[in-house]
Order: sequence, then C-alpha cells, then structure tokens
Amino acid sequence: QVRLVESGGGLVQPGGSLRLSCAASGSIIFRMNGEAWYRQAPGKQRELVAYITTGGIPNYTDSVKGRFTISRDNAKNTLYLQMNSLKPEDTAVYYCNSGGPKGAWGQGTQVTVSS
Repeated sequence: QVRLVESGGGLVQPGGSLRLSCAASGSIIFRMNGEAWYRQAPGKQRELVAYITTGGIPNYTDSVKGRFTISRDNAKNTLYLQMNSLKPEDTAVYYCNSGGPKGAWGQGTQVTVSS
C-alpha cells in the first residue's frame, strides 16, 4: 500500500519555526518522482509551496523564498520542509506530494501561525 504521512505541524508564533516531515512507504521511492509541498488555506485553492526535482534541485514560490527550505533524505525515504520566519499568512494545511498532482498525496498537517 502506498502511503505518505506528514508530521510536524502545530501552532507557532509569528517569527517562529517549524519543520514538517513526510515519510513514504509502500512502492513510493522518493527521488524517483520529484516531490513537493503544497498548502491550502481556508477559502483558498491549494497552492504549490516548494518542490525538489529528481536531481535534488529545490524550487520555491516567491512568498516563501529565503524562509523555507525543502530537502530529502533518500536513505530514510523522507521529505522535509524547514519553515523559518513564519508569518500569519503561512497558516494552512500543508500536504506532501510525490509524482505531481496526479501522484500520491499525504493527509495533510495543520500549521497555524498566530500570537
């Protein structure tokens, strides 16, 4: 069974940091497909936050550049998103993805940035 399981979300004050993790199991092998983090805020469409290519090249949406870092541990088959200098507008459910929009998705983890 193919599974992506996110963890690491929570409540943090503005300016704080969180690290999200996404563990893959089953037939998914990270680095073979390209992986990404998306987020969806209440009342908004799901948006791409960051992705990492099969070659390990990271890319970011403009609003998180310089604050977020996507990385992958191939040995652990785990994807990460380090989020620093968090802002209230980063509040959303964050989803892990492998293989593009028609690929595999995790169940999501809530990130709330509030004082």
